[in-house]
Amino acid sequence: MSSNVKKFMFVNRKAPYGTIYALEALEVVLITAAFDQDVSLAFLDDGVYQLKKGQQTKGIETKNFSPAYRALEDYDIEKLYVEKEALAARGLTEEDLLVDVTVLSRAELGTLMDEQDVVLSF
Repeated sequence: MSSNVKKFMFVNRKAPYGTIYALEALEVVLITAAFDQDVSLAFLDDGVYQLKKGQQTKGIETKNFSPAYRALEDYDIEKLYVEKEALAARGLTEEDLLVDVTVLSRAELGTLMDEQDVVLSF
């Protein structure tokens, strides 16, 4: 890694719809990756719902942007982490998610966050 490459972690804590946070985070992630930075995403709390399969948004008249997560690897964004406790608390498993992720405990995620140059929470 060259010295001008920074390690960015984007922490997603909000449900995918009802606020602009999830969509805004996704846009910032793609912009950061376009500048060849080391990008990873973490999904905690209600943020785990952003990756849930089978989202239906027609009833709330909002565009379903969840398929965009499948395009992340096209941008060389392959480090997606999900907090194990958040999944369990919401009755979800790794099989319920649209993309391949690494499931980590809260403590393991904390350690990973400490290794980043920049952590942005949405």
